Amino acid sequence: MEKKNKDKLSEDSQLYYLMESIHDNVVITNGQGVIQWVSPSCEETYGMRRQDFIGKDTFEMERRRIWYPAVAPMVLRSKEKVTILEQTKKGEKLVVTGIPILNKDNEIKRVVSYSFDPSYLLELSEQYQNMKALISRYSAEIRELREKEMHLPGVVAQSQKMNTIFKMIMKVAQVETNLLITGESGVGKSLIARKIHQHSTRNKGPFIEINCGSIPENLLESELFGYEPGAYTGALKSGKIGMIQLAHEGTLFLDEIGELSLNLQVKLLKVIQDKVLKRIGSTEDSSVNFRLVAATNQDLNKLVNKGLFREDLFYRLNVVPLHVPPLRERSEDILPLIMHFLKLANKKYNKNRTISNDAVDTLISYEWPGNIRQLKNVVERLVILSDKNHISRTGVLSRTTNKSTMTPDENMPLKEALQMVEKQIIQKAYERHRTTVKVAEALKISQSSAARKIKQYISDY
Repeated sequence: MEKKNKDKLSEDSQLYYLMESIHDNVVITNGQGVIQWVSPSCEETYGMRRQDFIGKDTFEMERRRIWYPAVAPMVLRSKEKVTILEQTKKGEKLVVTGIPILNKDNEIKRVVSYSFDPSYLLELSEQYQNMKALISRYSAEIRELREKEMHLPGVVAQSQKMNTIFKMIMKVAQVETNLLITGESGVGKSLIARKIHQHSTRNKGPFIEINCGSIPENLLESELFGYEPGAYTGALKSGKIGMIQLAHEGTLFLDEIGELSLNLQVKLLKVIQDKVLKRIGSTEDSSVNFRLVAATNQDLNKLVNKGLFREDLFYRLNVVPLHVPPLRERSEDILPLIMHFLKLANKKYNKNRTISNDAVDTLISYEWPGNIRQLKNVVERLVILSDKNHISRTGVLSRTTNKSTMTPDENMPLKEALQMVEKQIIQKAYERHRTTVKVAEALKISQSSAARKIKQYISDY
């Protein structure tokens, strides 16, 4: 018994110490509204000594305007938590919350009230405004960096053909119309689409890019249109916003649009015409406002004639056609591109490589079936693997031997020889077509076989 009493005394003293350490204004009354305890800070807040509070009726304190209105009477009447704005005798305004403490008979045993000066909320508001201004500044800087990023390798050119295209870009960028960019893989269609977005009236909005040839058809619809929570087995419980909605107030760039199935072509056409879409699993339309820029390395006219591409969608897209010629048709662009990629690679890998005239001539004479993308990879490879700072013609030949001219050695085992030839065919097909679907079509094999062989033979896939 004696031990119990000591423990109880110890607990009470600890509780008292904690209560005395409270920095906020706390007032405790009994079930009749008589003050039993106040925290030390109440002296300064209300202009009374602590001992003068004890035993006072909170109703009386309200009448004397020590605080007004009083929260405890409200709690006693409602038996619920109450929060009010209170004014002290000194004219200060406080946010006060009163909480009822009920006994087992559901009667109020005590009321605990605590208050704070709301002026710090004003400070928080000011901090919030400052943070908004900071975010706005950072957003402007990000936009500036994004604009700098737009000046990417694909827009480096000196040829008359590309200068004509650049002039057209500047014209069509300012016009709210759909745009179709055509050209072989690797010519820079994506970069041109970004350039158009950069110079359009939508340049403060998002630029959303999706490659229709790189996503299986059964997943592409959910990527484009999004879906509601639980729309199908395996869907995210939270649902998903589609790429089209993400492009709202900005630009949607659909690369390899020729790979789009007829079913999705119909749905895309409806979105273009009506400016609304339905997420998978939804019955409601969502408004969308975006500019559509599409690109393809196929002849959509031929696909239309074969019934593989909708004619009405083709005409919707082909309002302003923009064809980007392959690198082999504008060889005067190869030198500036080589020097540009060399500079970028030197900076990226902390090197100081230079290149000889003979090496440049060798690179210019190459056909470049993979166009700018292939040229960039070759120059980067030369910077990384070159044994000397000065890249020579020999170094270029050793790193860029045309795989189409390589032949198996007569003493090579048949299995290895066949594998070498297969590797060359797969590499050449992938450089030209860039998607597993098109490689499979070109080589008359299944898409799964094409994907497996590309993964086997191409290291950067």
